[in-house]
Amino acid sequence: MRARILSLCHCPIAREHHQHGDKVDASIVNLTPVLGMRDLGCRRVTLAPGSHAWPFHFHHNNDEMFVVLKGKGSVRLGDKRYPIVEGELIAAPAADPDCAHQIINDSDEPLTYLCISSMNAPDVTEYPDSGKFQVVTGSAPGGDKASRGFEHTGLRKDTVDYWQDED
Repeated sequence: MRARILSLCHCPIAREHHQHGDKVDASIVNLTPVLGMRDLGCRRVTLAPGSHAWPFHFHHNNDEMFVVLKGKGSVRLGDKRYPIVEGELIAAPAADPDCAHQIINDSDEPLTYLCISSMNAPDVTEYPDSGKFQVVTGSAPGGDKASRGFEHTGLRKDTVDYWQDED
């Protein structure tokens, strides 16, 4: 396989519109397949004013890094919120609840950033605001859903005893 070069300014890849309720409004371009990457994920995300792309979360098995390309907004990291602007780099190492994160466009203009991540499966993602978790196997979060052998989203409070219903 040859190295690939892709222009972010004139990207020919179709955008996926990601919307939920009145706070999630994002245009997402999955760059990973076109670049031929397997173990490193990359998406270009553009947030509409007043929106975010995903809930506040952290991964147990995947590092994430964000590069702000255009615009400004804020990032929730752990229990703090920081302003972000073009040119800044944000790290969210795996397995650290203090690095739970969410990028928010609290400006009046679009906010565009790259989301770069390791692509390890299995992974567990926790969502501190809602008490949910998600387990995926076969492909990492953001990876090919058709390759997943198991995917489950549940509530941490619903934990059962290991031996429940076993003989």
